[in-house]
Amino acid sequence: MKTVSQIILIFSIAVFISCSQTNKKDKITPDLIKNPNSASSGAKKEKLPELTFKTTIHDFGNIIEGSKVSFSFKFTNTGKADLVISNCIPSCGCTVPDFPKKPIKPGESGYIDVTFDSKGRSGTFNKDVTVYANTIPNSTVIYIKGNITNR
Repeated sequence: MKTVSQIILIFSIAVFISCSQTNKKDKITPDLIKNPNSASSGAKKEKLPELTFKTTIHDFGNIIEGSKVSFSFKFTNTGKADLVISNCIPSCGCTVPDFPKKPIKPGESGYIDVTFDSKGRSGTFNKDVTVYANTIPNSTVIYIKGNITNR
């Protein structure tokens, strides 16, 4: 019985030690803070990209339960440097964004396509997608809404 207790103790210590170690790639390094394209840096805003949406809200109106609906949010880089969208995070698994993976030059436009799946849902919905980019501020939120009706 003592050996079982000792094995459990050794295993617990090993787990504790392995959980307390951090991964170096997860740490914030000084080069990230000094990056002029980082929203948290002291870079001059007039030399950064700027993400300007034609609209940030889309109302689908009434849709039938089980249908998938999509909308393309048009945006323009109204800044002075290349715009890089690093990620788009939806508020729900029923909402899927698709965004450009390549830099958008100053003056150029692009689209973020947002698809909503109404399967198994009813009533009104309000969903959002947070767009992360190398801008100040570093995130912008776009919204979709509507009403789901039964078939």
